[in-house]
This record gives sequence, C-alpha cells and structure tokens, in this order.
Amino acid sequence: MRADLGLRVAIVPVTPFQQNCAVIWNPHSMLGAVVDPGGDVEEILGAIDHAGITVERIFLTHGHLDHAGGASALQRALRRRLGDETAVPIIGPDRRDAFLLSSISEQASLFGISGLENAAPDRWLTEGEEVDIAGEKFSVIHCPGHTPGHVVFYNAKAGFAIVGDVLFYRSIGRTDFPYGDHEALLRAIHEKLLPLGDDVNFICGHGPGSRFGDERRHNPFLR
Repeated sequence: MRADLGLRVAIVPVTPFQQNCAVIWNPHSMLGAVVDPGGDVEEILGAIDHAGITVERIFLTHGHLDHAGGASALQRALRRRLGDETAVPIIGPDRRDAFLLSSISEQASLFGISGLENAAPDRWLTEGEEVDIAGEKFSVIHCPGHTPGHVVFYNAKAGFAIVGDVLFYRSIGRTDFPYGDHEALLRAIHEKLLPLGDDVNFICGHGPGSRFGDERRHNPFLR
C-alpha cells in the first residue's frame, strides 16, 4: 500500500452467496460508510455497533441482489437511529444497473431468499467522479461486463481499490448473464485497473482480496 490512510475495514459476509459487505471507517472521526450491504442487515448493524461508528453513506458497486438487497433496510435502520429521514444516502452504482436494482425482490424469490428488497439510489455515479468514503476521496471507475453499470472505487494515495465483482483472487467476475459482456470485463480490467499499478491492494465482492500485480502475473483469466 502506497500510504496508510488510517482507515479501518470490517468485512461482513452476507447472504447465502457470502458476499463481502465492507464497513469502512476513520478511527479518529469515527465516521464511516458501508459498501455493498447485500443482506443480513442485523449482522451489518452489529459490526457498526462493535466499531462504535456513525455511518454517513451507503455505496453500491453494482445492482446484484447479494450486493444491494439489504441497502434499503439498512438505510431505514440508520435513519431511525439518527432521527433523520434524509440521512445516509445510497450512492451508486452507474445508472445502467437500474434494471437490476428494481428487480432484486423478484430475483431473490427465484433463489428462495427472503428479506431482500429493491434498492433506489439517492444518487447515481459516473466515471471520473470522486466520492467521500470515511473522509477519504475515492475515484469512481466504470467497469462494465459483470453488469452494465458496475463501478470500482479507487484511492490513489493509498493504492487501494474496492472492486466488487470485477476482479477476484485468481478469478474474474461472471459474465454468463444475458446482459454480461466478457470482452468488456477483460477490457476494463486491462485498460482501467491494471494500469493503476502492481502495488494496488483491493478488496472484492467474494473471497480474499489481492493486489493488481499479483493478479496480472498469476490470474489465469488475465493471461
């Protein structure tokens, strides 16, 4: 990592898909954010309480049910705690994932999963924007292929990225959906992510994180 931002991260595996929901906070301000609350909201709230933080924002990398199915319930719970019905906006992903976010409950029923809800972001994201995650600026990078509107959050100072389901340890995101695009996914990885540098550490949507350089050298899907 290029520089220590001082941020803390707790990973909460949620839903039967064991998706990595990330609770991120600044230990000095005790303000934070949640990225990809896919479900199991009580467990996410437990992690927030254990850290003793105030969550300011919820971020979504993309519209799949295991990444966004708990966003609405989490927002309601946090708003009740703060007594503010306008607090804790849901931010992202790119608008091209709107069709996925509006069909989460339907998709969840097909998998036999209860308690997941459609999500309605308070703000969509576009490539080139910057967002504030726990007091640090992260660039928004549009990386389609797994879904049309998937975004990645990247902090250049620390060499740290939150990549959702674009890239994994020794694997890449699925593209065998009607809206998937394998070539677009590979192009996004090779042209947008790997050029950021071999020393960039990332956390992903499932399983352990890695570094871009390690995946460039050893990931069989990138050779």
